[in-house]
Amino acid sequence: MSFSLISLSSSLTSNSILLTKSVSELSSPSSNARTYYCNNPSLFIRAPAHSHHRSTRSLPINSNSNFSSMSSGRDACYTDGWVDPSTRSASANDDLGVSDSDDDEVRQEPECHDNGPSSPLPDRWHVLGLGQAMVDFSGMVDDEFLNRLGLEKGTRKVVNHEERGRVLRAMDGCSYKAAAGGSLSNTLVALARLGGHSMGGPSLNVAMAGSVGSDPLGGFYRSKLQRANVNFLSAPVKDGTTGTVIVLTSLDAQRTMLAYQGTSSRVNYDPCLANLISKTSILVVEGYLFEFPDTIKTIAMACEEARRCGALVAITASDVSCIERHYDDFWDIMSNYADIVFANSNEARTFCHFSSEESPVSATRYLSHFVPFVSVTDGPKGSYIGVKGEAVYVPPTPCVPVDTCGAGDAYASGILYGLLHGVSDLRGMGSLASKVASIVVAQQGTRLRVQDGVKLAKSFTFHHESLGMWSDVGSDQISSL
Repeated sequence: MSFSLISLSSSLTSNSILLTKSVSELSSPSSNARTYYCNNPSLFIRAPAHSHHRSTRSLPINSNSNFSSMSSGRDACYTDGWVDPSTRSASANDDLGVSDSDDDEVRQEPECHDNGPSSPLPDRWHVLGLGQAMVDFSGMVDDEFLNRLGLEKGTRKVVNHEERGRVLRAMDGCSYKAAAGGSLSNTLVALARLGGHSMGGPSLNVAMAGSVGSDPLGGFYRSKLQRANVNFLSAPVKDGTTGTVIVLTSLDAQRTMLAYQGTSSRVNYDPCLANLISKTSILVVEGYLFEFPDTIKTIAMACEEARRCGALVAITASDVSCIERHYDDFWDIMSNYADIVFANSNEARTFCHFSSEESPVSATRYLSHFVPFVSVTDGPKGSYIGVKGEAVYVPPTPCVPVDTCGAGDAYASGILYGLLHGVSDLRGMGSLASKVASIVVAQQGTRLRVQDGVKLAKSFTFHHESLGMWSDVGSDQISSL
């Protein structure tokens, strides 16, 4: 059996981490881990909720911003792709015995902020994501390794605790990478990096809620997002085990994935989550959460609270098969609560019960009759933004594709960034999103790098004198686009 470390030597492609503790040690619950998770009590302090009404749902935006034109080239580009769970995150050495090849940091402008007692959490969040919190393990294997474990190459399956333990024990002593994974976390990290301090104005406040266990992997997940300026605000589940996705890539580039849901499948609606939503401008719900009946109830209550407090609700489609299995649940949430829907062309057609021959523009137009703002990506062909039964075509941003994984996640971050800055030109907003996606597609890995986020932000023309001035814009603005 050969199991080799995916190269961390390239400063352009590697920002994952190399774990030095054994996998089984990291993934087993530990009473000592509880102290690690709770060493920052300010993470669990909740400020009083603000009062809002649906009629005045608001986004804190810069009302006088616009974007300059994008550069062009001759090579094809992608604006969407299959989301590879083997994501990467910026990180540094931490208490889990993790050694790091963190070439993603901007050394002169450190990304992480201290959220300790001397640096309290903000009063409001620009974006709060509600989704699955899972740690990805990835490594190279040969066919003999897969055969010995009875794994079918190229498949994705959900495994139980015992089967996960069997695979993790087989990986002990081997080299592999780990990352705070997930489609939603990709979007949130990209948004935080776009909305940093690089433009001299206030940064975007980005957070995530979900479910991690009180095991070392839960602390690892929280730490990695924190270092990327995304605050993971949910307390760990006592004696719970954090969800994982094991990604085994064989020499012929086929990926075999084993998903263990752990506590990530149980996201409860409680006063802490309700309080977070009451302080949020945009709530983004990850479509993968629809896989779990109890979590669907949480989604409905979270969206209802968002509506009551004046927050916008965005839904990510996530996966065609997930939509097919939970079609009615998706539509119940979308038709009653959603202001924004993110989907690729196949997911959009699935929502509409359209055949594969139907064009994505038709699906975009159809969906926009039910949801005020619809974003549909169509890979290298471009993308569409739908409003009031009409669809605006956004040409792709030229690039040389390297890895299409995570392109849709990056695109969503550009749309959210545009909305938060009050961009009213749909094509300009889509061009921004396409540019962000093209940067991710042109690299190895699914995360927008810090330095690229800074460059993208600086490449857009703002009225600098008004960066610190925010206006109230919400569903009324979306409906007027």
